[in-house]
Amino acid sequence: MEQILEILEKDCRITPEQVAVMLDRDPGAVAEAIHAYEQDKTIVGYGALINWEQTMREYVTAFIELKVTPQLGKGFDQIAKKIYQHECVKSVYLMSGGFDLAVVIEGKTLKEVSLFVSEKLAPLDSVLSTATHFVLKKYKDMGVVFAHESEDERRMITL
Repeated sequence: MEQILEILEKDCRITPEQVAVMLDRDPGAVAEAIHAYEQDKTIVGYGALINWEQTMREYVTAFIELKVTPQLGKGFDQIAKKIYQHECVKSVYLMSGGFDLAVVIEGKTLKEVSLFVSEKLAPLDSVLSTATHFVLKKYKDMGVVFAHESEDERRMITL
């Protein structure tokens, strides 16, 4: 019944009855499946994807690469837990490649984000290095396009 999850992932406002119609299934069975997914934490939350650029809210998003030393017997989990407990941290991922953890944070200003990195992340014992990248513009998030492509308004100047 992964089809139920795929439908809900695209639009969590769809009712079990609507999902049942889409999949030609019994509405009761669909509702039970959704409840079971919620209970076993396959579905961990619901939410709206907001284009904050359309509002008056000012904020900065940053992607931070961390190189860390995993802790004996705990691997990367302990350091990840220390990081994700901060309210400004939106996501933490264990990565392969040139760095170990990817952290996504939001703050009100560049300075607020910078202070978080310099005062909260960098001083952690396990952190070897950080690299911070600020988001300048969001084009697509969670499969949804935010900015429509437009004609390049610059004009070519010829001499």
